[in-house]
Amino acid sequence: MTRAAGRPERRGHRRPNGRPEQRPEGGPEQRPVERRRGRLRRTLLAGLVAAAVVLPVSAAASPDVPAPAPAAVAEGAALPDRYGANRANLAEAAAMAREAGRTGRAAKLEAMGAAGTARFLAFDGRGRGRAVEVLGDLESADRIAVLVPGSDTTLDTYQRFRAGALALQQRLLAGHPRSAVVAWLGYDTPGTVSPTVLSADRADAAAAELGPFLDRLGRTAAPGARLSLLCHSYGSVVCARTATGPAVTDMALFGSPGTGAGSASELPTGARVWAGRGRADWIGRVPHVRLGGLGFGTDPVDPAFGARPFTAGPGGHSDYLKPGTASLDSLARIVLGTTPAVPTAPEVPHA
Repeated sequence: MTRAAGRPERRGHRRPNGRPEQRPEGGPEQRPVERRRGRLRRTLLAGLVAAAVVLPVSAAASPDVPAPAPAAVAEGAALPDRYGANRANLAEAAAMAREAGRTGRAAKLEAMGAAGTARFLAFDGRGRGRAVEVLGDLESADRIAVLVPGSDTTLDTYQRFRAGALALQQRLLAGHPRSAVVAWLGYDTPGTVSPTVLSADRADAAAAELGPFLDRLGRTAAPGARLSLLCHSYGSVVCARTATGPAVTDMALFGSPGTGAGSASELPTGARVWAGRGRADWIGRVPHVRLGGLGFGTDPVDPAFGARPFTAGPGGHSDYLKPGTASLDSLARIVLGTTPAVPTAPEVPHA
């Protein structure tokens, strides 16, 4: 069969029956979009497959440690009584872990007790554990930061979380003596490699706990106290779903995978919303999309999201609260009500 005169031969575009292959409607410009969608589906699928392999091994290697039920504390109990009851519960949990041969967990719980000086508003040593610790004098503080952690924060990794809270408290006290920090491990954080970290299920459950906690905290603190929510990584998904009252003046999202909302104006808060990301933070390479209930959509540092930007410096995903960093200084300024430094160039999502 001869080709029509002047018509170039097109190889690789005929079906076995000899008929030309039909191109997708919309032309070549749609193919890059389709390829990106295909890569995203493969990325999400790979994450889920890895989680399916890792999680059963992790669960088998880390059985629950015996621990008492949380201390029964009356809603109106004075702070010293609440602190004392939770310290006693923590000590009992450490003793039970040691008796069960779980010396690693026991040592970590004993360190959390800080030789009898720790101030816990809540503590639960069962399973992965929960803890809400106050650093500073809550009753006199009029600037209070509530830290909400991300994935893989448990009683076994608590000291790392606490170190960041302590660094923030020390930076705040340098600028304003009536400051306090609340380290809020008040929810079951997802594992970094797990199906749960891709969905908002844990965040929705956590937000239902965090909202009422903030209301109670506002009534406990000094009159007119300003509360700020500082939300790291998956914790930003939690904060973005938390309805806040007027006492919460600022919400800072850092190292965020997204919030599930398309813009800051969609969040259930009247607080000023801030966003920052360290230049070496790997979360910037995660696709900020939402597909079939997985993923969290628009990147909060994208100007299109509408958050106020703050400088986070050159650090990585775990560096935001390290002493001496630009990110720690920016977060402290947000809590204190002063203006943080602004990035010299917008931190747009990575391609």
